Amino acid sequence: MEIPLLTDIVIIFGLAVAVLLLFHLLRLPSVVGLLITGILTGPYGFGLVGAIHEVEVLAEIGVILLLFTIGIEFSLKKLIEIRKQVVVGGTLQVGLTILAVFVVARQIGLSSPEAIFYGFLISLSSTAIVLRMIQERAEVDTPHGRTGLGILLFQDVIIVPMILITPMLAGSLPGGIDSNIFVIAAKGLAIISLVLIAAKWLIPWLLHQVARTHSKELFLLSVVAICLAIAWLTSYAGLSLALGAFIAGLIISESEYSHQALGNILPFRDVFTSFFFVSIGMLLDTGFLINNIVIILIVSVGVLIVKALIVSSASILLGFSLRSGILAGLSICQVGEFSFILSRTGLEYGLLADHYQLFLAVAILTMAATPFIISLAPRFADFILQIPVPVKLKTGLWPGPEIKSHKKLKQHLVIIGFGLNGRNVARAAKMTGIPYMIIEMSPDTIKKEREKGEPIFYGDAIHEEVLRHAGIKDATVVVVAINDPTATRGIIENVRRLTRKAHVIVRTRYLTEMQALYDLGANEVIPEEFETSVEIFSRVLAKYLIPRDEIDKLVIQLRSDGYEMFRNLSRKSPGFSSLDFHLPDVEVSSMRIEEGSPMVGKSLVELELRKKHGVTVLAVRRDSQTFHNPEVDVPFFADDILYVMGAPEKLAESTKLFSKR
Repeated sequence: MEIPLLTDIVIIFGLAVAVLLLFHLLRLPSVVGLLITGILTGPYGFGLVGAIHEVEVLAEIGVILLLFTIGIEFSLKKLIEIRKQVVVGGTLQVGLTILAVFVVARQIGLSSPEAIFYGFLISLSSTAIVLRMIQERAEVDTPHGRTGLGILLFQDVIIVPMILITPMLAGSLPGGIDSNIFVIAAKGLAIISLVLIAAKWLIPWLLHQVARTHSKELFLLSVVAICLAIAWLTSYAGLSLALGAFIAGLIISESEYSHQALGNILPFRDVFTSFFFVSIGMLLDTGFLINNIVIILIVSVGVLIVKALIVSSASILLGFSLRSGILAGLSICQVGEFSFILSRTGLEYGLLADHYQLFLAVAILTMAATPFIISLAPRFADFILQIPVPVKLKTGLWPGPEIKSHKKLKQHLVIIGFGLNGRNVARAAKMTGIPYMIIEMSPDTIKKEREKGEPIFYGDAIHEEVLRHAGIKDATVVVVAINDPTATRGIIENVRRLTRKAHVIVRTRYLTEMQALYDLGANEVIPEEFETSVEIFSRVLAKYLIPRDEIDKLVIQLRSDGYEMFRNLSRKSPGFSSLDFHLPDVEVSSMRIEEGSPMVGKSLVELELRKKHGVTVLAVRRDSQTFHNPEVDVPFFADDILYVMGAPEKLAESTKLFSKR
């Protein structure tokens, strides 16, 4: 039985894989590749997909998950602690862009609501593209990188009120805007109250109970249920699904399970968000693009220039140098993915119908141009600086705001699993002053250890997002001390995908796991079953009076050849075959001299223990002191402990000397 939607999904994914592979080779953003996939498969392309409505439903889920993850990553704490330059820079960028677009739109005959809405669309930039680019170029901590990220962060939040305001701009609220302003305010207050109550008490308690079951499936379903339920509630109240998803993310962000929730959701978000961008590409009329290419290019260039100038000006007003301002402006001058989300709301309320194709074409072109613009930005900035401009402008109008970043661990130890081994490693790290971070899956353990001040958080380290939160890229050593062999392999794979410099030490129960773990990238694998054997073996050798340095050499050899001697009994190790167990009939024993013993007050010379009784005194312990190789003329006292060596039968016979007569 043929399922049309399944056929369309296979076509979309198959073509997307080919396009994204090509875009990866060309170092172009994947978002643009998904838009191109939509153009090719849509009704204006080759018409390969028929179930367009069903694809749009899947795309709506993608929007919900995208806003949900933004909410998780943002958190209420970041909202409260948001920096001055982010608020001022973001407000200037968004406000001035809306104003500039409004003026131009009114000049060409658009109504005020339409002009404001177009300002909303153009003011937003692409977080996905810009963040990836500056991370690849290692520019996150540069002045222009931080300025750009701050403005993008502001945009990620401002889209929520933009979505709320759009119906008011269209005048589509029943009874008009004036009569409903109090209703909207009441809904807003109710939602804020819900967020605060749920974030403080309800959701953390619920996720704690779910996490205690140690069921990954239950945890994932709980997170998805929370997201969809809150999105549905806001939609039922007359607000948008996207707003509800963002609120759900904010609620979960305040719990200690936020990183685990984000790690679980990210794969689903990426899949469904792909449908969103594909569905946008399907709507682009290629005929319109070809017939109006000149006007589209003019508008695209105009958008890039206006946004770059506004962001650069905002950066300079904040006190940053001219070069930093230019680089920041050129990095976020495109139209972003959230503009597509907002555009769907505008279509619904009739604010975008006449120029929707123009908007799509301009957005796609500016996003496609972004990688090239960011790459060329430093050269352009250096060129501008050669023009005679005031020195004050080049260096900054005034001292810029101090940017204090949260202290990040560097060269630290990451401990995955807080069982007996994990605790011992953490204890040793604390004693030696090594900074460390612990990842654990037991909520009860986390609660107890946090009260003790341990740097521990909830998460399954098989998710990259959880490892990133632990600062895996800056870690020096990673210790994997969990009991799940499958999860251990997945963790090593992800650690090696994120960093090559960390030294990975893995504990495993069985020797058969060793080679597979080494192949995945572990530096050291310690099998518990054979380490126990090594310890027993060492003590056996010590009992046979093998020198300590010889024992250490043998242990090193054992570990270096992968415990081959224990695995293959027929194989003789060169190190062991050279051993000469030359005292098979000799024992070492300790004996106490009792009060009234004939040995009291006599010395070795007088007793002649070796000559008459066949035993040799190795050491004497008196009170808290031990005398090695005791002098032959020093007398013994009651309660002295003598360490003597000899044949077992000789030792047995000599015991009467130590006893009271």
